[in-house]
Amino acid sequence: MTPNQKMKKPIFTSKAPAAIGPYSQAVQWGDVVFISGQIPLNPENGQLNNATFEDETNQVLDNLEAICQEAGGTLDHILKLTIYLTDLSKFDVVNSIMASRFSEPFPARATLEISKLPKEVSIEMDAILSITI
Repeated sequence: MTPNQKMKKPIFTSKAPAAIGPYSQAVQWGDVVFISGQIPLNPENGQLNNATFEDETNQVLDNLEAICQEAGGTLDHILKLTIYLTDLSKFDVVNSIMASRFSEPFPARATLEISKLPKEVSIEMDAILSITI
């Protein structure tokens, strides 16, 4: 085992969707956790929760929250959040939902409009958190 493998700890919870490729749900390095992109998959049934954009956004945040909790944190431990949208006109909806799910100080954030996401969803988020905040 290399020194990097000893320090790099995978994070996994059944309360978030399993990785659908060769990657980890999250990886911890010291007190920093890098969470892979989450789409609105319901971990209980493996189905998309995409009846509305609000449902998609909340499911993505639920998935992020479950991984944060498995790592020993909460959504409020997120330092940096990246949001990928297929329609940037949904930006205000995301802001509204984030305001109800996060506390100040809010995480640093980037929001990008992209052409396509896995499984034809409208939103994906990844995050970096510190579990010692």
